[in-house]
Amino acid sequence: MKKIIVWFRKDLRLHDHPALWEAAQQGFVIPVFIWSKAEELELQACDASLWWLHYSLLSFRQRLPLIIRQGNTLEILQNLIHETQADAVFFNERYEPSIVRRDQEIVTQLKLQNIDVRTFNGNLLYSPKDMLNQKQEPYKVFTSFWKKSMQVPAHRPTPTPHAFEIYRKSLESIEIEELNLLTTMPCHKKLTSYWEPGELGAIKTWEQFQSGDLSIYDQMRDFPFKIVTSTLSPYLAWGDISVRSIFYSARKNDSPSIHTFIKQLTWREFSYHQLIHFPSFANKPLRSNFERFPWQNDVESFKQWTIGLTGYPLVDAGMRELLETGYMHNRVRMVAASFLVKHLLVDWRKGYEWFQQNLVDFDVANNAMGWQWIAGSGIDSAPYFRIFNPISQSEKFDSSGGYIRQWVPELSTLPAPYIHRPWEAPDFMLEELGIRMGINYPLPIVEHSRARLRALDAYNTIKGTK
Repeated sequence: MKKIIVWFRKDLRLHDHPALWEAAQQGFVIPVFIWSKAEELELQACDASLWWLHYSLLSFRQRLPLIIRQGNTLEILQNLIHETQADAVFFNERYEPSIVRRDQEIVTQLKLQNIDVRTFNGNLLYSPKDMLNQKQEPYKVFTSFWKKSMQVPAHRPTPTPHAFEIYRKSLESIEIEELNLLTTMPCHKKLTSYWEPGELGAIKTWEQFQSGDLSIYDQMRDFPFKIVTSTLSPYLAWGDISVRSIFYSARKNDSPSIHTFIKQLTWREFSYHQLIHFPSFANKPLRSNFERFPWQNDVESFKQWTIGLTGYPLVDAGMRELLETGYMHNRVRMVAASFLVKHLLVDWRKGYEWFQQNLVDFDVANNAMGWQWIAGSGIDSAPYFRIFNPISQSEKFDSSGGYIRQWVPELSTLPAPYIHRPWEAPDFMLEELGIRMGINYPLPIVEHSRARLRALDAYNTIKGTK
């Protein structure tokens, strides 16, 4: 029988793992995870993501005798081939530009050594070549991409190989702790109380959502205090769960909520296709005129945003939720991101980097798409002049103030509507409640209407240019 190295990466799961499935049908499986300089560079600022990877590896290794090594990926694969006399190397594709370049070099070198190297799509619903317009170009508008997705069958998940032959000879492997993925940052201890990384945690989260809140997802997903979201994003980002399995499982029912949820999965897909077609997507505006945008990049304002002390309760609640849980409700993400880019005129890439460091669901394609959408610098983006009002957004989507009370406890006794605009509360009320504006909760660091006009003036300096 053939001996096949299955190289696990951001896909620590047994279900719908095309590389594992194909290897299991053909011979002995040699499962390996490699922590290399390329992975380190890709995640060097991702403290929350490194925490997730650590615990996802712990979970997965209880299900599969994973060989773990650290160092140069090509050298490690070549060494394993020599040690095991392996015939082939199978792995699922990744799409981060630096990883793509590294993987192409590995494939080339191994094929030169007559090794059977096969790569598989384990992360996307559709092949990028199948999602082109009539000119054979990538779609630049999500609506068109969405319509196309309804005409092209999504790839079906591969079966789970419940019983397969594993190469059992003793091979050198290091312990997960030796990878030093966990830093001394206190946030890691907090995250354990909110998340259960790994395939089993992912499946449990999906099943709970599918049997519960999915039925009201379309009606309630924008209200952060209700928490009617799947919270599957970190599991999808790390490949602990298969997007194709979710897609086909969800489609067994037909309701407005299912339609809305699948549209969100397709938006994720659209983000990945943008990254594949435009590899600079994560660090360069796709609308080149935004390279000349007059960002202010005030250091102190950026710091106040990161720690949730802007004086706008909804924004502050979201930023504190992020610091506490490694996650932020999507509606609040849009408001907080818009506030940074348009109220404070801070370059969206600084926000991208902060999210990269603190999100457990950090994903290059999704993060870039979100920030470029907000900034108006992407292909299919919100117009720059669409500026979220953090007060009206708060009043609309957190009308009772429950979300703010949860994450901004110093305002927890303030009734609505003043909890959305505490600086307008009567002095006697603030005094009675012990709220001292500017002392135990900040006054707004910018005034909304003036900030809006300043943002529009800044935009006018590049408007009409290319």
